Amino acid sequence: MKATLPEPEIVTHKGKPVSVILAIKDYQNLLERVEDAEDVSWLKRARRRPLTYRPLEDYLAARR
Repeated sequence: MKATLPEPEIVTHKGKPVSVILAIKDYQNLLERVEDAEDVSWLKRARRRPLTYRPLEDYLAARR
């Protein structure tokens, strides 16, 4: 049984698009692209902050 759509199918309600049906592989690829974009965004924000370092002893004391 092969039920792969050649392209996404748009579902409408009262003439307005409300959802889309697409192949699971296309959906998974879309999710990966969103996750990658979020990672890049996080990295750009992290690079804007100045780097600060503290002694290992201070870090360990804070964890206790």
